[in-house]
Amino acid sequence: MAAGNMKDIKRRIKSVESTMQITKAMELVASSKLRKATEKADKARPYFDALYGTMCEIQAENPKFLSPFKSKGEKGKALLIVIAGDRGLAGGFNAGIFKAAAARIEELGGKDNVEILAIGKKSVEYFEKRDYTMPWAYPGIAEGMKISRAQLIADEIVTGYEKGKFSSVDIFYTRYVSPITQEPVQKAVLPVEFDESIKVSKAIPIYEPSAGEVFNSIVPKYVTGMLFGAVVDSFAAEQASRRNAMENASDNASEMINNLSLSYNKARQAAITQELTEIVGGASAGE
Repeated sequence: MAAGNMKDIKRRIKSVESTMQITKAMELVASSKLRKATEKADKARPYFDALYGTMCEIQAENPKFLSPFKSKGEKGKALLIVIAGDRGLAGGFNAGIFKAAAARIEELGGKDNVEILAIGKKSVEYFEKRDYTMPWAYPGIAEGMKISRAQLIADEIVTGYEKGKFSSVDIFYTRYVSPITQEPVQKAVLPVEFDESIKVSKAIPIYEPSAGEVFNSIVPKYVTGMLFGAVVDSFAAEQASRRNAMENASDNASEMINNLSLSYNKARQAAITQELTEIVGGASAGE
């Protein structure tokens, strides 16, 4: 009986060790991808900040200029850009962003009043299952995301907004804060929300042909930068979440192996004790 129990325990130990090898490998891969993604996000951020700062300066210097990107559209549905992961085994990474998007959809009066631009396989699957209107779906683009790809998507968004197809555009993604902290974020993309703390520069520039024309020409690049930054940031957060999940899984597997090894040693000791008892008993009976 003890021998059979020992075989079962050894089989379980071997199985858990195989699983731990996989989780360790996935943890290392996620760590490598996380480092590359954070570097990519850091390089893109100054460009986006410069564009946004210029737009805020134009608004501060010429608050009365007209632009379709300064006010909410009277017609059309709200467009929600929802960025989620492409793969599982990342803990609760996707749950937070879907919860934030669901809350916004409820504020807007339900799914009949919104359209979804889904980025990431999990985002596409989530909204497809719930029968949302989804004119654009981009699974599997986050890891290899380039500015040129972001620009093509941004141009579609800006054109739709200009034509009155969308009344507003919001983006939802997960921000990478630290290796152990990631937080869901919602930002308004269009109409543009201005940072009033940015003041007019001392040397007021002259915009040609006009402040409005310059502002309108910057908007597509601004949306491109925001979209690219959000996708890259979200990908970094996904890798951090997966690394943490795999690290926890490896730790749990290690603890399970220790417990199983202890059980194995106890069973082995019990088997040895039983054999000794049988030998002693046999010897005593022979006398």
